[in-house]
Amino acid sequence: MNERRREKRIASLIKDVLGQLLIREFQDQESGLITVSRVEVTPDLMTARVYVTLFGGRDKDQVMSLLEKRKGYLRKALASRVKLKYNPLLVFSLDPVPEYEDRIDQILDAVKKHEKPPGEPDQP
Repeated sequence: MNERRREKRIASLIKDVLGQLLIREFQDQESGLITVSRVEVTPDLMTARVYVTLFGGRDKDQVMSLLEKRKGYLRKALASRVKLKYNPLLVFSLDPVPEYEDRIDQILDAVKKHEKPPGEPDQP
């Protein structure tokens, strides 16, 4: 139980620090808004999966490629701000939740209007 709480506490700390780093050092007119939506840390605290959400700006693939290229720098910057026994390996992923939420909103809007949801095949 204590270990799970520790994982959550460390994930929250990593989320806050990386969020600040991304705003200060990666966010510009071209990249749009980059936010860290959540972080999941493995039980051994050696790996942190960082879920990011992108709004506007460049192609998502370009931003994710940039994050992958700068992963070493981000890991080092994280280590200098967060004192942990082990500096976790960072794995960046796009957070699928906003897209799911948009899709659910579209379906609900279509149901309210008694229409076929967008992207749904026609019924025979």
